[in-house]
Amino acid sequence: MSIGYNSRMEKNTITFITGNQKKADYVARYLGFPVDHLKLDLDELQSLDLRVIVAHKLQQAYEKIHSPVLVEDVSLEFAALGRLPGPFIRFFIDEVPMDTLCSLVSKDRKATARCVYGYTDGKRQEFFEGKLEGTIAEHPAGDNGYGFDKIFIPDGYAVTRAQLNEADDQKTYLQIKPLEQVKKFLLREHYSRR
Repeated sequence: MSIGYNSRMEKNTITFITGNQKKADYVARYLGFPVDHLKLDLDELQSLDLRVIVAHKLQQAYEKIHSPVLVEDVSLEFAALGRLPGPFIRFFIDEVPMDTLCSLVSKDRKATARCVYGYTDGKRQEFFEGKLEGTIAEHPAGDNGYGFDKIFIPDGYAVTRAQLNEADDQKTYLQIKPLEQVKKFLLREHYSRR
């Protein structure tokens, strides 16, 4: 459910800051309890450190809605390029053809997909990190997924995330996205205090 940040919010309601309805629905379904979502225009720091980016997003979001918030950010690091493109991967995907992304590396195709979720209630910040090792495909492939899924082959697989069956997609998604950590924390620390 999308809400306006001027509306009255329950003190214990958590708002997931995203403009992506599918992502918001997935997170709420996975967590198993109500999570509002809201699209906010937030300034993004230019950093290769996901925690720094997420901490900045948390602070801005909380200052706008004065209610507990959950935010996330992802990165895809090409080993041959150090930690790049990292969190800038979404700009690369928007600006560069997928075939060109695949050709940025030739010999060392190793890559790491990362995600950091952050939570704050205004008093404390918590971070939850997930990652999945893999390689960059020689060519994009697959019709499923989004973002970098068409070029990222998880370790232990011979196909991109966009080509995985539903079970393997879910398994690898939850390695990148630390939603189980988020769920345990929220059930223990947030909802148990209601």
